[in-house]
Amino acid sequence: MRKFIVEGMSCAACVARVEKAVNSLAGVKSCSVSLLTNSMMVDGTATNDEIIESVIAAGYGAKAFDDDSENIIKQEEGLIQHLNKSTASFEEEILKDRETPKLKKRLVSSIVFLVILMYIGMGYSMLKLPIPKYFENNYIGLAITQMLLAIIVIVINKKFFVSGFKSIINHSPNMDSLVALGSSVSFLWSLVVLYRMCGIVTLGENTMGLMHLYHNELYFETAAMIPALITVGKMLEAMSKGKTTSALKSLMRLRPKTAIIIKDNEEAEILIDEVKKGDVFKVYPGANIPVDGVVLDGESSINEAALTGESLPVDKSVGDEVKAGTTNIFGTIICKATKVGNDTTINQIIKMVSDASATKAPIARIADTVSGVFVPAVILIAVIVVVVWIFRGENLSFALARGISVLVISCPCALGLATPVAIMVGNGVGARNGVLFKTGASLENLGKVNIVALDKTGTITKGMPEITDYYVVNAKDENDLYNFAYALEKNSEHPLAKAIINANLNHSSLDVTDFKVLAGNGVEAKINGILCHAGNKIFIEKYVKIEDVVNKKIDEFANVGKTPLLFEKENVLLGIIAVADAVKVDAKDSIDALKELNIKSVMLTGDNERTANAISKIVGVDSVVAGVLPDGKEKVITNLKKDGKVAMVGDGINDAVALVSADVGVAIGAGSDIAIDSADVVLMNNKLSDVVFAIKLSKATLKNIYENLFWAFFYNVICIPLAAGAFGFKMNPMIGALCMSLSSFTVCMNALRLNFFSIKKKSDKLENEINIKEEKNYMLVKIEGMMCPHCEARVREAFLKNENVKDAVVSHEMGTAKLVLSGDLNSEVAKKIVEDAGYKFLGVE
Repeated sequence: MRKFIVEGMSCAACVARVEKAVNSLAGVKSCSVSLLTNSMMVDGTATNDEIIESVIAAGYGAKAFDDDSENIIKQEEGLIQHLNKSTASFEEEILKDRETPKLKKRLVSSIVFLVILMYIGMGYSMLKLPIPKYFENNYIGLAITQMLLAIIVIVINKKFFVSGFKSIINHSPNMDSLVALGSSVSFLWSLVVLYRMCGIVTLGENTMGLMHLYHNELYFETAAMIPALITVGKMLEAMSKGKTTSALKSLMRLRPKTAIIIKDNEEAEILIDEVKKGDVFKVYPGANIPVDGVVLDGESSINEAALTGESLPVDKSVGDEVKAGTTNIFGTIICKATKVGNDTTINQIIKMVSDASATKAPIARIADTVSGVFVPAVILIAVIVVVVWIFRGENLSFALARGISVLVISCPCALGLATPVAIMVGNGVGARNGVLFKTGASLENLGKVNIVALDKTGTITKGMPEITDYYVVNAKDENDLYNFAYALEKNSEHPLAKAIINANLNHSSLDVTDFKVLAGNGVEAKINGILCHAGNKIFIEKYVKIEDVVNKKIDEFANVGKTPLLFEKENVLLGIIAVADAVKVDAKDSIDALKELNIKSVMLTGDNERTANAISKIVGVDSVVAGVLPDGKEKVITNLKKDGKVAMVGDGINDAVALVSADVGVAIGAGSDIAIDSADVVLMNNKLSDVVFAIKLSKATLKNIYENLFWAFFYNVICIPLAAGAFGFKMNPMIGALCMSLSSFTVCMNALRLNFFSIKKKSDKLENEINIKEEKNYMLVKIEGMMCPHCEARVREAFLKNENVKDAVVSHEMGTAKLVLSGDLNSEVAKKIVEDAGYKFLGVE
């Protein structure tokens, strides 16, 4: 497959035209064009020059690039530049959003002249606003001024006219054709009227006729307004597309830039491109793994969330594989490079995302599809009307007036606005509810999905381990076990230890010394001078004999996807604390809601099958696919697409390929930047229930689009016969323009109804609310000013610092903090905690 960059595409019809042109070449097996990335992938024996020439003949620009090229020549706007950059840099360069700045410039320039034109055409003519005395009642001068201003706006937006008329010539009209035709007819008709006005003056005829023509049959402002309005929609579309393609750039930036190589027992930092297969490299704690490799010396824990999406780090020792782009947490390791350059896992992910973007099926725009029939039909009707009136004995002027009326009344404004106006309003409704649609296509298509694939970690679950159970063996009681666990783990950075620390069950006063992290096993420290250990079963078995009853409990925890942590003191097992990635409180309700919509739910995870099945039983998904890496998720999505439209919901870098491959990608807002950039829809509130909201909003928007199209056609169906002179009605083109405006107004008003869209939601559940209600000693604090989950975290952290607060559940939506107390906490102390955190204290219950 060869890659090409295509320039000048504006809609799905453009994509179809390019694909048709290239597929017609001898030797081309397949051609796939992506409007999203302005890229094209071609498989076949046709030469690059032949392919590029066919694209140019279709009315667009094209250029090829070679993935292995080190010195790429790029031609843009007549300038030749030599880019001595890597492939990644070139890809990032071509993905820059160059269209939005151009459209902004066009729009601003158009508005400046359009305002002057509308002031003359409507402000003076209708509202009698003041103008220079020279122009008062100088209808010829005013008309010429309007014509010149209209010409300026048309020239500014000449791209519509060049593309539109070229599309008509190529027998494949698109939205640009509608814009060009509507604006041109209005301008040409106005030009004819201007000549008639000049004739009245020259022949000295009644000036009332001159006034009538100026006020009723001059449409230069319409000719200028059409391309200006469409430019607004084009700019918004380009902005969305520019943000979407940033996914590839984000992935490129993820790759490490340098590596520390060991040669002759000396360390040297070199560029990542200089690393060769077989080189030995060193990775210090906190650094990213530069290339794929295998551990030669040392032990560590590696955060592989970039590849697997799992929150728990993976312990590594001699012989284990490490992947580029992952993060070394604890120990220093020495590794041997096994995959470098484009062969590394992270680069393969980049390639998959790029290829998925380029080969993704183009989304057919409703208006573009309709325009393929609408434009030639209207032209044919207009021609037939002129011919019929001439044969009926009317003069050419009368016949032309009827034909032009048909074209004017068939102005594309309403048809062009039908989709973008509804999408803009739908986007606003989504944004107010924390759901962001990046493109109009995503807003249209989400409501059509019948399969939703869900990543497990961070999507169905919280993505952070929490304490779920405990089992006392030789500790005095659970408080004694928790106190000991907190003391032993409080200095650890391991996520499992963080689960115990964040629970803040006790503020241990035990004296802890000689703390050590034993990578891959656990931790050890002296507590009050006594050597103690915490870790997994294999590690703790070195110090104590584990009884069968305890082994049974450990297996019980493991069988339901929980990680058992064992705590030992003086060769005595004190007990077990089970930790797991807890399910989000709205997960089950959300999946139940999907079932009500007849949407199948599939959970994808890189975790083991036992844990995945345990989570599946809790939330009730229809099917589970466990143990899948990024390429595996992409293959699952591809297979699911055979059964219908698929939405993928995820939050990690490992989900990026699947998000792009799916018909609609949905990213959880608290997820990685890569996931957010790769997705079509972003859930800012990090709630799975918003997936249901987004789907229902999409359905409502799509329905609104169809309604808009109906109103657009309704006016045409009613008014075109009247404009043609049916029933003896002689329509003035001004009436046609008025009907066109009324059609656009109706479309806009109908779209605004989406602002009233809402769905009945169950009251949001607070995390651990049931457990809190079981506590006898708790306090409800009312707070004002919290706006998001980050505010919740800030308030919770502030309360947990108080020794009398055992746990805290905070909701920014309800403006409350429910505190589980281990001691006394009066309202004055609570007030100070809230205010110190930067929020307003409203009282306690």
